[in-house]
Amino acid sequence: MPSFQLSPDAFGDCFNLDDLPLARPAAGYAVQMLDTDTLLDRISSTFLPVRSPRLDGLFVTFDEAYAAARLWVEANCQMPDEHRLAIVPAGFDNTLERHILIYGVLCAQP
Repeated sequence: MPSFQLSPDAFGDCFNLDDLPLARPAAGYAVQMLDTDTLLDRISSTFLPVRSPRLDGLFVTFDEAYAAARLWVEANCQMPDEHRLAIVPAGFDNTLERHILIYGVLCAQP
């Protein structure tokens, strides 16, 4: 398994959930695969759709999400800059019992 040198902002700028002006409250940090509605599952280290009942995709801190994203990149990418991952604020809807992408599906290219 290669060990990559990833910059501190490899998955986006570090942020504090309490500092963000969000339309709906965030329940934690999530690692999103860009151009998809999938999040990194904390248990299996695979990407699952936000609607999956098996998904456990909320990290308590940005640093925890970063560490999980880094491990995924090291295990799945030949080159560190090909990862297409972003750390995003995410919510959880208790009624629907599923994760919520507060910003929606983020695109890799504008």
